[in-house]
Amino acid sequence: MRRLHPITALTALTVLTVAFLAPGTGQAATPADTTASTERAPVALATKTAAPYLYLGWGEPPSPSTVMNATGVKWFTMAFILSSGGCNPAWDGQRPLQGGADAAAIAEIKAAGGDIVPSIGGWSGNKLGPNCSSAQALAGAYQQVIDAYGLKAIDVDIENTDEFENAEVQDRILGALKIVEQNNPGITTILTFGTTTTGPTYWGGRLIEQAKALAVPVDVFTIMPFDFGGGADMYGNTVNASEGLKDELKAVNGWTDAQAYAHMGISGMNGLSDQQELTSVATWTQIRDWASGKGLSRLAFWAVNRDRPCPGGGVTANCSGIAQQNWEFTRITAGF
Repeated sequence: MRRLHPITALTALTVLTVAFLAPGTGQAATPADTTASTERAPVALATKTAAPYLYLGWGEPPSPSTVMNATGVKWFTMAFILSSGGCNPAWDGQRPLQGGADAAAIAEIKAAGGDIVPSIGGWSGNKLGPNCSSAQALAGAYQQVIDAYGLKAIDVDIENTDEFENAEVQDRILGALKIVEQNNPGITTILTFGTTTTGPTYWGGRLIEQAKALAVPVDVFTIMPFDFGGGADMYGNTVNASEGLKDELKAVNGWTDAQAYAHMGISGMNGLSDQQELTSVATWTQIRDWASGKGLSRLAFWAVNRDRPCPGGGVTANCSGIAQQNWEFTRITAGF
């Protein structure tokens, strides 16, 4: 799917986030020893973590403590960590890890009793995966981000042809996550990627299979069920996509339904998606309740910046395009 990074479209107000690509062709690699489980219970985060996206790059970013006080949310997924040149991490590839607006926002969140998960990657921009020369180097870049904020979790948002649809970079990212897990006992690792309305694409399946084959115990596989031509039934298509992910995780890892659900997350888009798919307040409540009832580990949406009303406003950076209350999707998510 696609989230067009605002760095490449600074004049565009459209929140081009994640457009799903059609499944690729070819045969998926056969995973090694599919009967053995790489089960590793998430230990750093709560069993269910609500962490909507907050992005300081556009969209009149709100004060995180204001949103926390109004909604009860404690965690945010902060976007995006990119390359500032070579294998060097920075917010949007240009704002420093320390001393800038992002670090100030994270300090504000922590002072209010919360924490963050960094979103590393995304649809566009200069990403670390293709720019770091090896899994070891990439793990070192991830480690810089972890050390900067004393993180309990990291999320790699793996998209587009430079990372998601690139076998070499997929394997590099998985290798880096394995090193990070070895060097940071207890850290929660998350992979976020696109889907079809019925489950992972070829490349999503490959990512899951390679995590198994390379013995990388990823804690949470999060799909982004929007901008996939989902039509009017965003609840039904989100559930169907999630069930497809569950079946893939079970088949590859030999897990039960409960184990698979516990390693899953959903990251939606509030209000109107880029393809004009409508996720209403009522629909998002349904999705939250389904995810909670099944025991999923993560619920997120793109983005808190857009969690404000503008009925008829279309797809913009600072509101949802629909009628709602301020921070209503965040409030619903916090109930996860």
